[in-house]
Amino acid sequence: MDRLCGSGELGSKFWDANLSIYTNTPDLTPCFQNSLLAWIPCIYLWAALPCYLFYLRHHQRGYIVLTLLSRLKTVLGVLLWCVSWADLFYSFHGLISSSAPAPVFFVTPLVVGITMLLATLLIQYERLRGVQSSGVLIIFWLLCVICAIIPFRSKILSAIAEGKILDPFRFTTFYIYFALVLCALILSCFKDKPPLFSTENIDPNPCPESSAGFLSRLSFWWFTKLAILGYRRPLEERDLWTLDEEDCSHKLVQRLLEEWQKQQASGPQTAAFEQKIPGEDEVLLKARPKSQKPFFLWALVRTFTSSLLMGACFKLIQDLLSFINPQLLSILIRFISDPTAPSWWGFLLAGLMFVSSMMQTLILHQYHHSIFVMALRIRTAIIGVIYRKALVITNSVKRESTVGEMVNLMSVDAQRFMDVSPFINLLWSAPLQVILAIYFLWQILGPSVLAGVAVIVLLIPLNGAVSMKMRTYQVRQMKFKDSRIKLMNEILNGIKVLKLYAWEPSFLEQVEGIRQSELHLLRKGAYLQAISTFIWVCTPFLVTLITLGVYVCVDENNVLDAEKAFVSLSLFNILKIPLNMLPQLISGMTQASVSLKRIQDFLNQDELDPQCVERKTISPGPNTLTPEQSCSKLSKTPPSLNSTAPPQSISLLYPSPRLLMPLPLSLLQGFPSFAQPPPRPPKTPDPMHLVLPGCAITVHNGTFTWAQDLPPTLHSLNIQISKGSLVAVVGPVGCGKSSLVSALLGEMEKLEGTVSVKGSVAYVPQQAWIQNCTLQENVLFGQPMRPKRYQQALETCALLADLNVLPGGDQTEIGEKGINLSGGQRQRVSLARAVYSDADIFLLDDPLSAVDAHVAKHIFDQVIGPEGVLAGKTRVLVTHGISFLPQTDFIIVLADGQVSEMGHYSDLLKHDGSFANFLRNYAPDEDQEDSEALQDADEEVLLVEDTLSTHTDLTDNEPSMYEVRKQFMRQMSSMSSEGESQNRPVPKKHTNPSEKEMQVMKAKETGALITEETAETGNVKMNVFWDYARSVGLHTTLVICLLYAGQSAASIGANVWLSAWSNDAVVDGRQNNTSQRLGVYAALGILQGLLVMLSAFTMVVGSVQAARLLHAALLHNKIRSPQSFFDTTPSGRILNRFSKDIYVIDEILAPTILMLFNSFFLSISTLVVIVASTPLFIVVVLPLAVLYGFVQRFYVATSRQLKRLESISRSPIFSHFSETVTGTSVIRAYGRIEDFKVLSDRKVDTNQKSAYPFIASNRWLGVNVEFVGNCVVLFAALFAVIGRNSLNPGIVGLSVSYALQVTLALNWMIRMMSDLESNIIAVERVKEYSKTETEAPWVIEGNRAPEGWPTRGAVEFRNYSVRYRPGLELVLKNLTLRVQGGEKVGIVGRTGAGKSSMTLCLFRILEAAEGEICIDGLNVAHIGLHDLRSQLTIIPQDPILFSGTLRMNLDPFGRYSEEDIWRALELSHLRAFVSSQPAGLDFQCSEGGDNLSVGQRQLVCLARALLRKSRVLVLDEATAAIDLETDDLIQGTIRTQFEDCTVLTIAHRLNTIMDYNRVLVLDKGVVAEFDSPTNLIAAGGIFYGMAKDAGLA
Repeated sequence: MDRLCGSGELGSKFWDANLSIYTNTPDLTPCFQNSLLAWIPCIYLWAALPCYLFYLRHHQRGYIVLTLLSRLKTVLGVLLWCVSWADLFYSFHGLISSSAPAPVFFVTPLVVGITMLLATLLIQYERLRGVQSSGVLIIFWLLCVICAIIPFRSKILSAIAEGKILDPFRFTTFYIYFALVLCALILSCFKDKPPLFSTENIDPNPCPESSAGFLSRLSFWWFTKLAILGYRRPLEERDLWTLDEEDCSHKLVQRLLEEWQKQQASGPQTAAFEQKIPGEDEVLLKARPKSQKPFFLWALVRTFTSSLLMGACFKLIQDLLSFINPQLLSILIRFISDPTAPSWWGFLLAGLMFVSSMMQTLILHQYHHSIFVMALRIRTAIIGVIYRKALVITNSVKRESTVGEMVNLMSVDAQRFMDVSPFINLLWSAPLQVILAIYFLWQILGPSVLAGVAVIVLLIPLNGAVSMKMRTYQVRQMKFKDSRIKLMNEILNGIKVLKLYAWEPSFLEQVEGIRQSELHLLRKGAYLQAISTFIWVCTPFLVTLITLGVYVCVDENNVLDAEKAFVSLSLFNILKIPLNMLPQLISGMTQASVSLKRIQDFLNQDELDPQCVERKTISPGPNTLTPEQSCSKLSKTPPSLNSTAPPQSISLLYPSPRLLMPLPLSLLQGFPSFAQPPPRPPKTPDPMHLVLPGCAITVHNGTFTWAQDLPPTLHSLNIQISKGSLVAVVGPVGCGKSSLVSALLGEMEKLEGTVSVKGSVAYVPQQAWIQNCTLQENVLFGQPMRPKRYQQALETCALLADLNVLPGGDQTEIGEKGINLSGGQRQRVSLARAVYSDADIFLLDDPLSAVDAHVAKHIFDQVIGPEGVLAGKTRVLVTHGISFLPQTDFIIVLADGQVSEMGHYSDLLKHDGSFANFLRNYAPDEDQEDSEALQDADEEVLLVEDTLSTHTDLTDNEPSMYEVRKQFMRQMSSMSSEGESQNRPVPKKHTNPSEKEMQVMKAKETGALITEETAETGNVKMNVFWDYARSVGLHTTLVICLLYAGQSAASIGANVWLSAWSNDAVVDGRQNNTSQRLGVYAALGILQGLLVMLSAFTMVVGSVQAARLLHAALLHNKIRSPQSFFDTTPSGRILNRFSKDIYVIDEILAPTILMLFNSFFLSISTLVVIVASTPLFIVVVLPLAVLYGFVQRFYVATSRQLKRLESISRSPIFSHFSETVTGTSVIRAYGRIEDFKVLSDRKVDTNQKSAYPFIASNRWLGVNVEFVGNCVVLFAALFAVIGRNSLNPGIVGLSVSYALQVTLALNWMIRMMSDLESNIIAVERVKEYSKTETEAPWVIEGNRAPEGWPTRGAVEFRNYSVRYRPGLELVLKNLTLRVQGGEKVGIVGRTGAGKSSMTLCLFRILEAAEGEICIDGLNVAHIGLHDLRSQLTIIPQDPILFSGTLRMNLDPFGRYSEEDIWRALELSHLRAFVSSQPAGLDFQCSEGGDNLSVGQRQLVCLARALLRKSRVLVLDEATAAIDLETDDLIQGTIRTQFEDCTVLTIAHRLNTIMDYNRVLVLDKGVVAEFDSPTNLIAAGGIFYGMAKDAGLA
């Protein structure tokens, strides 16, 4: 290099230590300045170029138009190139004029000139690739400026020293160069315009990150605007940025699915392949050991490889940087020890420490940002994959994994992956840091360090054993959690039944039993966690102690001075970080591995075979009949062009020569039980030879089961249904009618045979599935709006009358599970959806059962029948109503899963089978020709009345109450802590004055509520902390604080002792008192460890107690909440409290609090130590504390609200998911799977929109807070340098080594404070639902009902009025009536007349506004709810069963003997069924009783009533879902078994109450008529009209 610089005046040595280091005015030699210093920026740019060009090639964002900024940058680049070339030509000029400049004057301008040209070209290339701000060039210009500052100073100093400028030309060009690079640096800090056609130009609220400048991205300054906004007012959803394309659900899920499918494809035997192998082969294959399942983790790794690699690069740089400061500390201590050293060394060291810390900070947060965003993407992708899988799993899988378990996969397990992702890089980073730390320690302490390493190695297996044990607890605890959530889900779904039966205590006990076991395991796991924490807190100290101990004991000449002590201490502190993270990594990995296995098992479950039902149209061969010809031979109904439907039993469709008259319903009660299938009707052609191309549905030799391990439900079915025909499927309860429809939909597992369904399908399930969206959206079901067809669908399904009653017409939002519609309305909406879909094949599973007689007739005539809108379509109708059978083209009679007979109505009558006998018994004589049709006008009137529409919920009955009810729902929603309301505003229709007043009232209430919410955002916090502290126990809380203070004191003591030890005088090359020093140091360290363990144990005791108390309070309150609460709060929202929020309280809060204490006490210790060492530090404490507090306030306000928004937007994901899982058959039937995936993705994206800024807020905080921490390091070092004359090296070492830790402590402290605030929201949310209004007491000790009450069962309403809520209209108005004991009373009335409300009042589900109800003279309001409800019996309309044994479903308290239960089963006609089950009374009912038919469930409800045998029976007539024969049996049982009881029946079929003593007709909440049926008919009033319509008058 010296030769390069030549000789002469500018000739100089390349390096001169005396000029540069050992002097008070340091400088660099001219040769160094002109060569290496000038080349550094050039070397950087050329080195970075290949990678950067590769990146730009693969990241095209569109080009940026040539702007003024871009032009200026280019001009500066060209000018710099010109300046460099001017220098070069000047050197050539010198060569010509024989002054022979040194070679460096040719090389440097050439290199710099080419580099400047390259930079200019790069500016333009970046513009074409859409780069708004270039990090590469900013660093290049920064290096140029830094490297030019030294010559800048040198040239001025030399000019002053010489008194003149030696080389005016180069002097001038250099300063022009300096000015230009400075301008270039300033300009490069500004960002360019967005590229053309970028999303930013269209997006109203784009994420500022994508367009932020390099420096803004580096420091996360782009987040500041949102932080300020969040500080000014609570953030709302509209403030959140739009997601970037690559973060959107659909993109991420698609990527993961592709990788997962590759994994599945690489497995030699996939589930789908297994399914397709029929018969014996399947059995043989299953006997073999299964080959390895596809590995989900590998799919995840492959999907997110680039993010993982990028994170790893950042982590590597940060790890290496972290070892610079200990080296600088070593030099600083040497500097303090050497009084002769120039003071600028100290200032340089302090500056370098600051720069090194700042670089570490910036890179660490880039690493964290990339890794947390990746974690969020992983969660999003997993949720999407689970959702998609849930749409296609078989029914047997659905039986095994309940909705609760699947929701857990989404909420808890996907979250676990998100939690563990940030620790993943520790797998390689921790060993690297340990190895580097040991290497540097070896340099200081030699082989003694091996003693410390030995300790680390020995402790690893110990911790491994602890974590293995923790994992086993974790798995068991998850099982308990699953079963608890599953049970809670069932309780919430069946809460009304629990209340009506007074069964809450039994279920309360079950939940508490599970919770007890869960907490027992939680406590064990937490103790292990505490031991684990103790091991890891003690490890670094033990390592330090043993290493230093061995070092001083091995050789007496080994002296422990300040440099050795504190540099090794700071290295041990670096070592502490990976070791402290290891327990988190291990517990995170154990939890994630449990979750991985659960998710993997779920994703490997069997899927429904899409090939199970053939959907393609078979084209006719040359010799076959065309579809039209073949079908016309079978049916005169015009064939539709294409159609789809499911196959069932051999039925060829015949024309109906004449429509037989509909039979009066009164005569049609009962259906024979087809025990032995009779011979088939004659002349039925063999189906084997009759697969006609004109058939819409064909089943050939079909055998179907619900699950592989169950016996077939349907067997040997041969059915053909021609296009355009109407086929009825009839048979007794449980014979397989609904299963047949499911088989045609491909919902059942096909064991053998073929099924083909040609055309699109519409499906109306037996229990209507209604979405939580507007009524219109429910009908359109994702199809575009066609007003004419839509109007027709509403009209034909008799929905127009309901629209006038609903507050927002068809824009009324329907609550979860259709809560604000009656059963009949739900069924009609479900039917309207089918009509609107305009499919080819309609599968109607008993759609007429839930509606009243005249509505059923209207729907049959207008929709299903030969004259209906679906005429010409293929219709398969499962029905119990035989009045419609004559109008069908063909009837299939099922018995025990087989076709017992089939044919046209008239053929079945001629053929003497059981069906014909049944019809003969119930059909009227021929001369009793019916009074055929109603007049159209009459029908209209009747429809508006919807006379006897079924009601399932108290909230759906009263037309006048809808607006009010809606308001009630809204208020309940907004009272939820974050106002999670999913209700949309309802467009107003027909606003009359009273509605206007109501809206004003509503607005006022809303206003008040909003204010309350805002106040809560800021202030409620302290109360919540106080609540949690009280739950933990105030003494426990105090003890924890004291233990932590003691631990900090011990820690400071140990380090101060070490500092004093290192300053001990050295006599004859050795220190005295070594053993005493070592002993005290060890004692202090061990004391610290013990205190840590004690505090962790105390925290476990406290947190488990808090978890128990908070859950118990929530559970007890919810079980006691009034029914109205459940009707207006989506179950997903309540379930979220029991799953996610309780999980946070159980497992997240305690560790967060411990970490907060750790970092808080460490920060305090640091300040104490630094101030004690260098009192001058007090000066900067205040401004730094102000800055810290400022950042903290901005951050906490914003992050808390973001966390809250994230919580709110999480509920809809799970609500939508559970809604989807319950409606998968409908979604699949209509082919809407893709639309639902989009819906789910949209909800997840909404959640991500608040999660992403939350991640960014943590990084913004980190950079700002660590800046404060780095200032502490800077000032600690600076003041040590300033006061070096009065300080000894030990004190400086102590002070600076503490300062180096403070950055992390300060950051963790705010993070933990914020995490605590964010997570304490869980306590707030649980508390909020623990304090909602409850019902009256269950038992009032001083006021119990007399023994054996009621004896007669006389029910009296005295001037009784009721309203849903104070301030609203009355539902029942001054009702006064008396029912004698043992009297049978039927209750009838229009929709909204108050029928259901009346029965609910009897059970005090609704409480009186005025008046009273007396039973046997006792006012029911004076006794406890359970005393009342346990003495009344109701058979509710919706039969609800709980998962568990049949015995538990009949007698949850175990009060009745086995004989009583069997007798009740016999009377309810279930004995045969239960006896046939191997488990008998211990037969396991699945969730919701899904493994029993609706009819059987209804009979179970009857058995419950028979067991209780109370004096008052309320029958919310549930005969809708039952065939006529079972209906007869039930009615018969009620007449005989409840002969001397008071029976109140809400009647939907008038014939059931025609023999009752009296009939009560309600109208708008008042008694309209009350007399015997014969008198009422004679009077010709409202009841007469109803009876006439039903053919009874």
